[in-house]
Amino acid sequence: MTTRRHFLALSLAGASLALLPSGLSPALAQAAPIGSIRVEFARTVTDAWGDNVRLVSAELQRTLAEILGPEFRQGAGNRLVVTVRSLWLASYAGGGGGGKPADGGASNDYLESTVTLYDSRGRALNSWPIMSTELSGGAGAWYLPDVDQRRLKALARNNAYWIKRYVAG
Repeated sequence: MTTRRHFLALSLAGASLALLPSGLSPALAQAAPIGSIRVEFARTVTDAWGDNVRLVSAELQRTLAEILGPEFRQGAGNRLVVTVRSLWLASYAGGGGGGKPADGGASNDYLESTVTLYDSRGRALNSWPIMSTELSGGAGAWYLPDVDQRRLKALARNNAYWIKRYVAG
């Protein structure tokens, strides 16, 4: 028969073990700082988005360097490579559109990437698929001329924060 004390001890031990892997992953990433960040794009993305890939790349690199803080030291340690596989802006940015065609179509923008962390010798340490989603109306007024650029920057920032979560905890 399990006593209340035994049950509580098992619950506490189970909770501690459940938290263990997430507690170890930041320490693994902090062992060697990230020394460079490179952003690549699938050919289909560059063909479809042209000069806008430079905007996304710059925003991803800037945001990652900013949010990684002391874990990013230019020229030292590991290399972080972000490969943007897909980029999608909904055609309707006025908000209120639903996910179903009968509701006015999808109103989310998407950026899919794969992030790979390499050591100084070029060996892949880990890789993570990232899918970022932003509301298409979240970048401000749809009628302003730079609405698409603001939506792309918002997606890049969102993706950078997910990358930090996986890479550095």
